[in-house]
Amino acid sequence: MVDRINDSPAAYLHRSSAWLVGGFAALAFLLGVVGLYGVIAYSVSQRTREIGVRMALGAQRKSVYQLILKEAAWLTGAGIAGGIVCSIAAATLIRGLLFGVRSWNAPTLAAVSAMLAVSALLASYIPAPRAANVDPMVALRYE
Repeated sequence: MVDRINDSPAAYLHRSSAWLVGGFAALAFLLGVVGLYGVIAYSVSQRTREIGVRMALGAQRKSVYQLILKEAAWLTGAGIAGGIVCSIAAATLIRGLLFGVRSWNAPTLAAVSAMLAVSALLASYIPAPRAANVDPMVALRYE
């Protein structure tokens, strides 16, 4: 009977819908990471002069890395906090449509938040070396 239920058209429809939603979720995740990379890379390119002045005044590469990663961590934290609030609100609204599962649970939210935080910090780590390798003389002549 279990095989018959699993092979039914209704089960196929639900399974394919779940795969479709999962695919859109993966695409949204990828777009979010690429978007954060774009924002951080643009911020680094706009702050070339500031970073050059910092380097000319004696800032170490480590402090430039920290500056860029701290900005990315702030953006990531704000995004994750807003996302958790919105996901809890959405889960509360669709509670009546779910059968046999809770509308939200803390381990799932924590795992997704951790995955987003790690991937966002990795995406922001790419522009950091570019900022740390700014030649102070070139940056000061920039404008």
